[in-house]
Amino acid sequence: MSIKSELLSKLKQEHCFWSFSDESVNVIPDDILIEKTLQYLDLEEIDQLFKIYSYKKIKRVWLDYLVPQEEYLYSLNRFLAWYYFKVKSPDQYIKSMATRYYNRIAV
Repeated sequence: MSIKSELLSKLKQEHCFWSFSDESVNVIPDDILIEKTLQYLDLEEIDQLFKIYSYKKIKRVWLDYLVPQEEYLYSLNRFLAWYYFKVKSPDQYIKSMATRYYNRIAV
């Protein structure tokens, strides 16, 4: 089984795609797969992401989808910043990236 199929299967088990039809889950965009894996799965599965996607792509998805949810995903974002993205000051970094994101979409 491919890594992507395995991740989709695990995300289905976690009921992450409850609003998707069975057919649409199989053609899910890479960004959503990365986002949901970062948000709902464990370290082992997150490590699998780095085998099929570039560091840059995973970080971009994290910055665009998870970081803007500052308060809601506070602990998760701090962990991801520290563990996977080697950020020295996670709190400051997350705050500044969230602000940058909001400024970018406000224009």
